[in-house]
Amino acid sequence: MDIQNKIVVVTGAAAGIGRALCLAFANQGAKAVICADLDLGGAQETSLLVNGLAFQVDVSNEMQIRNLIETVEADIGPIDLFCSNAGVLVEGGVEAPDDAWQRLWDINVMAHVWAARHLVPSMRARGGGYLLNTASAAGLLNQIGSAPYGVTKHAAVGLAEWLAITHGDAGIKVSVLCPQAVRTAMTEGHEDHVAAIDGMLEPEDAAQACIDAIREEAFLVLPHANVRKYMQMKTGDYDRWIAGMQKLNRAYSG
Repeated sequence: MDIQNKIVVVTGAAAGIGRALCLAFANQGAKAVICADLDLGGAQETSLLVNGLAFQVDVSNEMQIRNLIETVEADIGPIDLFCSNAGVLVEGGVEAPDDAWQRLWDINVMAHVWAARHLVPSMRARGGGYLLNTASAAGLLNQIGSAPYGVTKHAAVGLAEWLAITHGDAGIKVSVLCPQAVRTAMTEGHEDHVAAIDGMLEPEDAAQACIDAIREEAFLVLPHANVRKYMQMKTGDYDRWIAGMQKLNRAYSG
């Protein structure tokens, strides 16, 4: 897809990867960049940088996502590219409280479900569209120190695969962003975490990787090239990969 003259929506747009995506799309000549975030002030700051529009949206609420989509399509025009980017992390294993698990499930998974539920039918009717879902390398590998994050990001990747398989023949393209550590509020103070073992990228690097993937209509967006090698190691010898991850767990947990 060529971004020029396209209408683009980005959630989690107040900062980090979301803001970098908005800037990148504007630089590519997007017709309109809609900056959505729970943090309205941050979304407005981003919108000023890209001459876009800001919306306050809680992506853990299906009706707010539906209202965002319906408002944009009614007042601005058909959405060409929807970037379901907002995400959260919590530390802990299966002992993490249920409300933490539910919060991550709603934001990291169901927000993607709800965006697709309320946008894909319209995209199919007009012959196509593009979904960019932010997951994580944790969705392909796993997350040392956070079961809720690793599990929900796996689900996010699985959903993106399903959407691509099911709606590809209708002209709907899907990409899923799976970086390791990116310098954002989520990773602040965790510069020595295992996710940064191959270096911590800037949000602009992740955004550029998305631009390249969208241009090529590639499904998997890997700003950290080593992630593909780790995936191959995982599928090539699962038991050896588990042993390697156990070694990392001993080194980085606690």
